[in-house]
Parts: sequence; structure tokens; C-alpha cells
Amino acid sequence: MKTFALFAATLFVFALTISPVVSEDEKESRLTELDAYWAEVSRAVQAGDFEGYAATCHEEGVLVAGTKGTSYPLATALEKWKQEFADTKSGKIKASVEFRFSQRLGDGTTAHETGIFLYTSTNAEGDETKAYVHFENLLVKKERWRTLMEHQKSSATVAEWDALAEN
Repeated sequence: MKTFALFAATLFVFALTISPVVSEDEKESRLTELDAYWAEVSRAVQAGDFEGYAATCHEEGVLVAGTKGTSYPLATALEKWKQEFADTKSGKIKASVEFRFSQRLGDGTTAHETGIFLYTSTNAEGDETKAYVHFENLLVKKERWRTLMEHQKSSATVAEWDALAEN
């Protein structure tokens, strides 16, 4: 039993220390692609382009709503958000989303992005609402990048938002 425990511990440490080597060029290429991905997410939200936004999500994606203590398929979240996209497209409301990152990990086909997003909406009366949200996104790339898991962790403050450098 002692031998097995030593073997298991050694295997665990070994697994933690190995990682694929990603060159600076590969990292730069990935970040350029991901910047374009986030720009498309922002564009789709601002335009009310539901289909464009849905195309950024993996069909088996999951939304983790940390503030609500739940998770469910992104497809379910998309259905909940569909009317807001329609209202934005028709001009009933204005919406936008911006992203700032505190950590960006990955390789050529996977990415884990951590930061804060700012979602702003303005209703027909001109009342503006801003939501600053700590988030983590797990993305995968086959033909294109898509969100596999979006974790809306908790509310963020303006000070926390300001502390993250703009990309």
C-alpha cells in the first residue's frame, strides 16, 4: 500500500509539471484569434445579432451562474436572452459588452480566459444599467473558437474593472 501511495504521489507531481511547450508565436496567434472572438461577441451583442452570438457558443456549452448557485446548458441561456437580442436589433434597447482580462491561458485548441466583463443596457426611456461581472470562459477550437463553459462568478466593482488594463 505504501508503494502504491508513493507511486500515485509521484504520478500526480509529474502530471503537474508536464505541459505542452507553446512558442511565443503560437501564443500571439492564439491571443489574436481570441481577441477577434471577443470582438465578435461584442459586435453581436451591440447589433442584437442572436444568430451571430449563438455561433460563438459550443452546442454542448454550459453556463455556470455563480451568483445564482446554478448551472445549465448555454442553449437554455440563449433562449432566455433571445428577446433581449430581438429588442436590441429592433432598437427598443441598446446593449454592449466589453471584456478585460486578468489571465489568458491555452494552446492552439483550448483557452481559459479570466477577467471581468461590463454589460451595459439602455432602455427606451434612456435608463442605463451597467453590470460588472467576474467571469471565466473555457473555449475550444475546432474550425473556430467557441465557448464550452462560461462561468459568471460574481459581481465586480468599477475599481476592479479599472484595475485591469485594457487589451
